[in-house]
Amino acid sequence: MTRGPQEAGDDAGLAEFGYRPELKRTLGTFHTFAAGISYISILTGTFQLFYFGFAHGGPAYWWSWPLVFAGQFTVALCFAELAARYPVAGSIYNWAKKVGNGHVGWLAGWMMLVASVVSIAAVSLAYQLTLPQISSVFQFVGDGTGTYDVATNAVVLAAVLILFTTLVNAFGVKLMATINTAGVFLELVATVVLIVLFAVHVVRGPQVVTHTAHAGGGVSFGYLGTFLVASLASAYVMYGFDTAASLGEESLDPSRNAPRAIIRAILASFVLGGLILLLALMSVSSLRGGELSTDGLQYVVLDVLGPTAGKAMLWCVLIAVTVCALAVHTAAIRLAFAMSRDNNLPAASLLARVSPRFKTPVAPAVIIGVLALAILLVNIRQPQIFTVVTSIGIVMIYLAYLLVTVPMLVARLRGRWQPADEGKFSLGRWGLPVNIIAVLWGAAMTLNLIWPRAAVYNAAAPHHWYLRWGAVLFIGVIAGGGFAYYWFVQRHRTGVLSDHAAEQPEQSEPSATPLEVNRT
Repeated sequence: MTRGPQEAGDDAGLAEFGYRPELKRTLGTFHTFAAGISYISILTGTFQLFYFGFAHGGPAYWWSWPLVFAGQFTVALCFAELAARYPVAGSIYNWAKKVGNGHVGWLAGWMMLVASVVSIAAVSLAYQLTLPQISSVFQFVGDGTGTYDVATNAVVLAAVLILFTTLVNAFGVKLMATINTAGVFLELVATVVLIVLFAVHVVRGPQVVTHTAHAGGGVSFGYLGTFLVASLASAYVMYGFDTAASLGEESLDPSRNAPRAIIRAILASFVLGGLILLLALMSVSSLRGGELSTDGLQYVVLDVLGPTAGKAMLWCVLIAVTVCALAVHTAAIRLAFAMSRDNNLPAASLLARVSPRFKTPVAPAVIIGVLALAILLVNIRQPQIFTVVTSIGIVMIYLAYLLVTVPMLVARLRGRWQPADEGKFSLGRWGLPVNIIAVLWGAAMTLNLIWPRAAVYNAAAPHHWYLRWGAVLFIGVIAGGGFAYYWFVQRHRTGVLSDHAAEQPEQSEPSATPLEVNRT
C-alpha cells in the first residue's frame, strides 16, 4: 500500500516499536475526539448508574462527580503525554511496555483486554434500562416483575447490540468511524438540549446537592461509607479516554491530535455530565419517590419532559449506548491486534491478520464479541447483573491504568522518562506531581471499587460469600492465571511477527573486523 507524505511522517514512530504500517489512516481530528468521548459516553454512563448513586448517597452523591473527575484528569494528563510520545494501537499495552518492561506491558494489556470484553457486556446491558421505559414491547421475557425477568431480558437486548458492534467493526474502520462520528454528534446535541430542558423546569436550587436523604444510617463510617459506595456511579463514566490514542495508527497526525482528544473528551464529559446530574436533581418533581432509586434518570426525563418529549430523548440515550458499545469494542480489537502483533496472545497470527479488503483485524472483532456474549450468559440469572458486571469491568480498567502510571512514575524518578519532541504535548515540571497524584488516586479508587461490599456484589438473595468476594476472586484468577500462562508459555514466543515487522534497510557490505558480529 502506497503511503502519502503525511502518512509517512505519521508512520515514522512505528519503527521505534519495530512495526510496519498496516492500518489505513483516515481518521481526522473530530474522529479522534469522537472515539474518546464515545467510550466515556456522557448519556450512557449517567443514565446507566444514576439510580445506584442516588439510592446509596442521595442527592449529595453528586459530589462524587467532581471528585472522580479530579482524580481521572491527572491520569488523562499522563496519558496525553504518553500519546504524544507513543501514538500507537493498543495504547495501554504499548505504553506500559515502553515505560516499564515487556512483562508489565503484557499484564497491563491482558487486564485491559479482559476489562474491555467485560465492559462491552456492561455497556450493552444499558439497553434494558432504556428500551422498556420507551415501550413495554421491548420486555420480551415476562412482564418485568419476575425475579429473573429483567436480568434475562437484559441479556437478550444486549446480545442484539453486541452482534451489531461485531459486524460494524468487522467491516472496517471507515464504517465504524462514520457511525461513531454521527452518533457522537447526535449525543452532544441531545446532551445540550437535555441540559436546557432540565434548566427551564427547575423547581429547587443547587443546594439540593447538600442533602444526604438520611443515607449512611447503619453503615460503617456513616455517610462517608455510603458515599464511597455511591461513587461507583461516577467512576463508571470517566474512563476510556485513552481510546483516542488507541486508534493512533489509523489517525492523521496522531501525536498532536490524540493528546488533545484525550483532554477534550474528559473535560467535555465532566462539564456536560455534571450539569445533567445537577439539573436532574433540581428539576425532578419529587426527591422522595422510590423511582429515582430504581429507574434513575430515565424516570427523571419522563417526569420532567412528559411522555412524548421524554421518550424522544430516551431514543437519543439509546443511540449513545450504541456508539459507546461500538467504541469499546473497537478499542478492544486494536488492543488484541497490538498484543497479537507481538506474538503475545494465543493464535497470534490469526488475531493479528489485517483483512486486505477492509483494512482491519476481523478475527478479534468476532472473538471479542463472542466472549462478551459468554459473560452475559454466565450472569443471565443474576439479579444484580448491572452492578456486578459493571463493577468488575471498572476495577480491571483502573488496575490496567495503574500498570501504566506506576511504571511511568518510576521512570520519572529514575530520570528515564523522555517526553515527546518540542511542540508536542508535555507536562514539563508538572509531570512528577501530576503522576504521583494519578498513582495515589488510582490505588485508592481501585481499593474502594474492589472492596467486597454486599451492597455492590450481593445486594439480593441468595447471599453467598463467593458472590460478595466475586470481584476479588474473578480478578485474582484472571490476573494470576493469565500471568502464569504468559510467564511459563507465551513469553518465550514473544517477538514481532515477521508479517508485521518493519522492513530493515539494506546494508552495504561492512568492512568489519573479525570481532564484529550481527546480533538478533
